[in-house]
Amino acid sequence: MSNESFPFKVGAFECIVVSDGAFAYPHPAKIFFVNAPRERLEQVLKKHNLDPERWEQYVSPYPSLVINTGQRRVLVDTGAGSLEPTTGRLIPNLKAEGIAPKDIDTVILTHGHPDHIGGNIDSKGKAAFPNARYIMWKDEWDFWASNPDLAELKVDEHIKEVLITVARNNLLPIQDQLDLVDHETEIVPGIRAVATPGHTPGHMAVAIASDSKQLLCISDVALHPIHLEHPDWYATVDFAPQEVITTRRRLLNLAAVEKPLVLAFHFPFPGLGHVVQKGEGWQWQPIDMM
Repeated sequence: MSNESFPFKVGAFECIVVSDGAFAYPHPAKIFFVNAPRERLEQVLKKHNLDPERWEQYVSPYPSLVINTGQRRVLVDTGAGSLEPTTGRLIPNLKAEGIAPKDIDTVILTHGHPDHIGGNIDSKGKAAFPNARYIMWKDEWDFWASNPDLAELKVDEHIKEVLITVARNNLLPIQDQLDLVDHETEIVPGIRAVATPGHTPGHMAVAIASDSKQLLCISDVALHPIHLEHPDWYATVDFAPQEVITTRRRLLNLAAVEKPLVLAFHFPFPGLGHVVQKGEGWQWQPIDMM
């Protein structure tokens, strides 16, 4: 299996997970599980074959999703762009799949964090997908397009500055191609916006359905498989932790009951699997790659 792209089908829809690269998060336990009791966290990490003292980085893929419905060609998120030396591979990897930027007619932005909007524009500051309408939740746009208050985030000031700067640089130039949604609605036939606030004020999941098959893109509702087993543990970058927990429980329960294929953007590539009930929480079952 390539770590650059992964094709699959959802009913009649042709889909491809396409990598923009990856990023190694330092000290991941402190980032992903900021409120986890230390002793309990150490037990859980060991159960996942992770040494609490030596788990120094988590290499997260930065994937985007292409959905060809036969009528529309939709891209979910645009990666991190030039944010890191290890990112910015989306356009070359799309081209390797025979997809030019002009072929994309709809870009869905799940939220305004750098690793999801960093490829919105090209090196000239113009929309990287010139023929696309960009879709974003209105609350998300309103937050980042104003003077966002990040005081509650448990990250240092440099990270806050990066979040604000990247949002400003990658959202404002696409205004003329931007459509905002403020309720759960069908974006194009077979693809719906799902409200999942908490990680950011207007965080959005995406539900895809074709020929009785379903795919649920949860974006950053969970950042690591451990969040399924311990849905009350949240991350330093979660804007509203209690809302994250409520949203996560609602979405994971939906995924366990309705059994769609799930795409979790920060899980090991290609991030596809199923959510199953386990005790009072859930468990991640990645797809069989063989």
